[in-house]
Amino acid sequence: MSKILGFDVYGTLVNTAAIEVPLRDCMGELAGVFAARWGEKQLEYSFRRGLMQHYADFSVCTRQALDYCCEAMAQPLSNEQRCRLIAAYAELPIFADVLDALAQLASEGNRLFAFSNGATADVKGILAKAEISDWFEGVVSAEDVRVFKPSPAVYAHFLRSTGGVVGHSWLVSSNPFDVIGARSAGMQAAWVKRDADAVYDPWDIAPSVCVKSLAELPARLAERDVSE
Repeated sequence: MSKILGFDVYGTLVNTAAIEVPLRDCMGELAGVFAARWGEKQLEYSFRRGLMQHYADFSVCTRQALDYCCEAMAQPLSNEQRCRLIAAYAELPIFADVLDALAQLASEGNRLFAFSNGATADVKGILAKAEISDWFEGVVSAEDVRVFKPSPAVYAHFLRSTGGVVGHSWLVSSNPFDVIGARSAGMQAAWVKRDADAVYDPWDIAPSVCVKSLAELPARLAERDVSE
Protein backbone atom coordinates (compact mmCIF):
# COMPACT_ATOMS: atom_id res chain seq x y z
CA MET A 1 0.00 0.00 0.00
CA SER A 2 1.48 3.35 -1.01
CA LYS A 3 2.06 5.94 1.68
CA ILE A 4 2.81 9.62 2.11
CA LEU A 5 6.23 9.85 3.75
CA GLY A 6 7.63 13.06 5.19
CA PHE A 7 11.40 12.86 5.70
CA ASP A 8 13.05 15.05 8.27
CA VAL A 9 16.20 16.46 6.65
CA TYR A 10 18.82 17.50 9.20
CA GLY A 11 20.07 14.47 11.08
CA THR A 12 17.88 12.02 9.17
CA LEU A 13 18.87 12.45 5.53
CA VAL A 14 21.80 14.80 6.06
CA ASN A 15 24.63 14.08 8.48
CA THR A 16 24.81 17.17 10.68
CA ALA A 17 27.67 15.63 12.68
CA ALA A 18 29.82 16.17 9.59
CA ILE A 19 30.05 19.86 10.58
CA GLU A 20 32.81 18.65 12.89
CA VAL A 21 35.16 18.42 9.90
CA PRO A 22 35.31 22.17 9.09
CA LEU A 23 35.21 22.92 12.82
CA ARG A 24 38.49 21.05 13.27
CA ASP A 25 40.20 23.65 11.11
CA CYS A 26 39.05 26.32 13.56
CA MET A 27 39.52 24.68 16.94
CA GLY A 28 41.14 21.27 16.65
CA GLU A 29 40.22 18.75 19.35
CA LEU A 30 37.33 20.86 20.65
CA ALA A 31 35.44 20.38 17.38
CA GLY A 32 33.34 17.39 18.46
CA VAL A 33 32.17 18.95 21.71
CA PHE A 34 31.53 22.28 20.00
CA ALA A 35 29.50 20.62 17.21
CA ALA A 36 27.30 18.78 19.71
CA ARG A 37 26.67 21.91 21.77
CA TRP A 38 25.94 23.95 18.66
CA GLY A 39 23.32 21.43 17.55
CA GLU A 40 21.70 21.36 20.97
CA LYS A 41 21.56 25.14 21.11
CA GLN A 42 19.99 25.33 17.62
CA LEU A 43 17.10 23.18 18.79
CA GLU A 44 16.77 25.01 22.08
CA TYR A 45 16.49 28.32 20.24
CA SER A 46 13.86 26.95 17.87
CA PHE A 47 11.83 25.58 20.79
CA ARG A 48 12.08 28.86 22.68
CA ARG A 49 11.04 30.87 19.64
CA GLY A 50 8.05 28.59 19.22
CA LEU A 51 6.95 29.09 22.81
CA MET A 52 7.46 32.85 22.56
CA GLN A 53 5.68 33.04 19.19
CA HIS A 54 8.68 35.02 17.98
CA TYR A 55 9.54 33.32 14.71
CA ALA A 56 12.78 33.65 12.79
CA ASP A 57 13.79 31.08 10.21
CA PHE A 58 16.00 28.19 11.23
CA SER A 59 19.12 29.72 9.72
CA VAL A 60 18.83 32.50 12.33
CA CYS A 61 18.69 29.89 15.10
CA THR A 62 21.77 28.26 13.57
CA ARG A 63 23.75 31.49 13.41
CA GLN A 64 22.76 32.68 16.87
CA ALA A 65 23.55 29.27 18.36
CA LEU A 66 27.00 29.46 16.76
CA ASP A 67 27.58 32.90 18.27
CA TYR A 68 26.51 31.61 21.68
CA CYS A 69 28.85 28.62 21.52
CA CYS A 70 31.78 30.76 20.44
CA GLU A 71 31.33 32.91 23.54
CA ALA A 72 30.43 30.11 25.96
CA MET A 73 33.38 27.96 24.87
CA ALA A 74 35.82 30.86 24.50
CA GLN A 75 36.34 30.32 20.77
CA PRO A 76 36.55 33.82 19.28
CA LEU A 77 36.11 32.90 15.62
CA SER A 78 36.42 35.63 13.02
CA ASN A 79 33.43 36.70 10.93
CA GLU A 80 35.01 34.96 7.96
CA GLN A 81 35.33 31.69 9.88
CA ARG A 82 31.73 31.93 11.08
CA CYS A 83 30.50 32.57 7.55
CA ARG A 84 32.40 29.53 6.29
CA LEU A 85 30.83 27.35 8.98
CA ILE A 86 27.32 28.58 8.19
CA ALA A 87 27.99 27.96 4.49
CA ALA A 88 29.13 24.42 5.34
CA TYR A 89 25.60 23.68 6.57
CA ALA A 90 24.41 24.06 2.99
CA GLU A 91 26.79 21.33 1.85
CA LEU A 92 26.42 18.67 4.52
CA PRO A 93 26.67 15.11 3.13
CA ILE A 94 23.83 12.62 3.13
CA PHE A 95 24.07 9.36 5.03
CA ALA A 96 25.19 6.33 3.03
CA ASP A 97 21.80 4.59 3.30
CA VAL A 98 19.73 7.47 1.92
CA LEU A 99 19.91 7.10 -1.84
CA ASP A 100 19.01 3.40 -2.09
CA ALA A 101 16.21 3.73 0.46
CA LEU A 102 14.60 6.68 -1.33
CA ALA A 103 14.85 4.87 -4.66
CA GLN A 104 13.18 1.74 -3.29
CA LEU A 105 10.43 3.61 -1.47
CA ALA A 106 9.65 5.69 -4.56
CA SER A 107 9.65 2.59 -6.79
CA GLU A 108 7.01 1.06 -4.53
CA GLY A 109 4.65 3.94 -5.29
CA ASN A 110 5.08 5.96 -2.09
CA ARG A 111 4.89 9.75 -2.22
CA LEU A 112 8.03 11.27 -0.71
CA PHE A 113 8.35 14.76 0.75
CA ALA A 114 11.15 16.57 2.53
CA PHE A 115 9.65 17.86 5.79
CA SER A 116 11.83 20.25 7.73
CA ASN A 117 12.18 23.09 10.19
CA GLY A 118 14.60 24.56 7.65
CA ALA A 119 13.45 27.26 5.24
CA THR A 120 12.24 25.96 1.88
CA ALA A 121 15.08 27.55 -0.09
CA ASP A 122 17.69 26.13 2.30
CA VAL A 123 16.21 22.64 2.15
CA LYS A 124 15.96 22.69 -1.64
CA GLY A 125 19.56 23.83 -1.80
CA ILE A 126 20.91 21.03 0.36
CA LEU A 127 18.84 18.38 -1.43
CA ALA A 128 20.09 19.64 -4.79
CA LYS A 129 23.68 19.64 -3.58
CA ALA A 130 23.25 16.04 -2.43
CA GLU A 131 21.59 15.16 -5.77
CA ILE A 132 18.47 13.65 -4.18
CA SER A 133 15.91 16.33 -5.08
CA ASP A 134 14.32 14.23 -7.81
CA TRP A 135 13.09 11.63 -5.34
CA PHE A 136 10.85 14.15 -3.58
CA GLU A 137 7.49 15.39 -4.73
CA GLY A 138 8.07 18.60 -2.80
CA VAL A 139 9.37 20.34 0.30
CA VAL A 140 7.13 21.12 3.27
CA SER A 141 8.72 23.69 5.54
CA ALA A 142 7.84 24.95 8.99
CA GLU A 143 8.48 28.48 7.74
CA ASP A 144 5.06 28.45 6.07
CA VAL A 145 3.35 28.41 9.47
CA ARG A 146 6.08 30.41 11.24
CA VAL A 147 6.62 27.96 14.06
CA PHE A 148 8.83 24.90 14.43
CA LYS A 149 8.34 21.21 15.04
CA PRO A 150 7.16 19.80 17.37
CA SER A 151 4.28 22.29 17.26
CA PRO A 152 1.05 20.53 16.15
CA ALA A 153 0.62 23.31 13.59
CA VAL A 154 3.62 22.05 11.61
CA TYR A 155 2.31 18.50 11.30
CA ALA A 156 -1.16 19.78 10.42
CA HIS A 157 0.50 21.90 7.73
CA PHE A 158 2.20 18.79 6.35
CA LEU A 159 -1.11 16.94 6.11
CA ARG A 160 -2.82 19.88 4.40
CA SER A 161 0.04 20.40 1.97
CA THR A 162 0.29 16.77 0.91
CA GLY A 163 -3.36 15.76 1.07
CA GLY A 164 -2.42 13.32 3.80
CA VAL A 165 -4.82 11.64 6.19
CA VAL A 166 -4.30 11.47 9.95
CA GLY A 167 -3.24 7.96 10.92
CA HIS A 168 -2.04 7.02 7.43
CA SER A 169 0.67 9.60 6.73
CA TRP A 170 4.19 9.07 8.02
CA LEU A 171 7.04 11.08 9.45
CA VAL A 172 10.52 9.57 9.12
CA SER A 173 12.97 11.14 11.57
CA SER A 174 16.04 10.45 13.68
CA ASN A 175 14.89 13.01 16.25
CA PRO A 176 12.77 11.64 19.12
CA PHE A 177 11.13 15.03 19.74
CA ASP A 178 9.97 15.04 16.10
CA VAL A 179 8.64 11.49 16.29
CA ILE A 180 6.75 12.25 19.49
CA GLY A 181 5.40 15.46 17.95
CA ALA A 182 4.12 13.63 14.88
CA ARG A 183 2.55 10.82 16.88
CA SER A 184 0.88 13.35 19.17
CA ALA A 185 -0.56 15.04 16.08
CA GLY A 186 -2.04 11.75 14.85
CA MET A 187 0.59 10.77 12.27
CA GLN A 188 2.47 7.50 12.06
CA ALA A 189 6.21 7.88 12.63
CA ALA A 190 9.36 5.89 12.02
CA TRP A 191 12.27 6.57 14.37
CA VAL A 192 15.63 6.12 12.67
CA LYS A 193 17.92 5.23 15.56
CA ARG A 194 21.19 6.10 13.86
CA ASP A 195 23.17 6.13 17.09
CA ALA A 196 23.16 2.92 19.13
CA ASP A 197 23.42 5.03 22.29
CA ALA A 198 20.49 7.30 21.40
CA VAL A 199 17.80 7.47 24.08
CA TYR A 200 14.14 7.83 23.19
CA ASP A 201 12.23 10.11 25.54
CA PRO A 202 10.12 8.04 27.98
CA TRP A 203 6.87 9.86 27.33
CA ASP A 204 4.73 6.76 26.67
CA ILE A 205 4.35 7.90 23.05
CA ALA A 206 6.13 5.23 21.05
CA PRO A 207 7.22 5.37 17.40
CA SER A 208 5.14 3.31 15.01
CA VAL A 209 8.33 1.55 13.93
CA CYS A 210 11.99 1.83 14.88
CA VAL A 211 14.83 1.17 12.43
CA LYS A 212 18.61 1.43 12.75
CA SER A 213 18.98 2.48 9.14
CA LEU A 214 16.80 3.78 6.32
CA ALA A 215 17.73 0.57 4.51
CA GLU A 216 15.39 -1.27 6.91
CA LEU A 217 12.46 1.07 6.37
CA PRO A 218 10.82 -0.42 3.21
CA ALA A 219 10.61 -3.87 4.79
CA ARG A 220 9.27 -2.53 8.08
CA LEU A 221 6.57 -0.52 6.30
CA ALA A 222 5.62 -3.65 4.34
CA GLU A 223 5.34 -5.58 7.60
CA ARG A 224 2.98 -2.91 8.92
CA ASP A 225 0.77 -3.35 5.86
CA VAL A 226 0.53 -7.09 6.50
CA SER A 227 -0.22 -6.67 10.20
CA GLU A 228 -2.93 -4.11 9.49
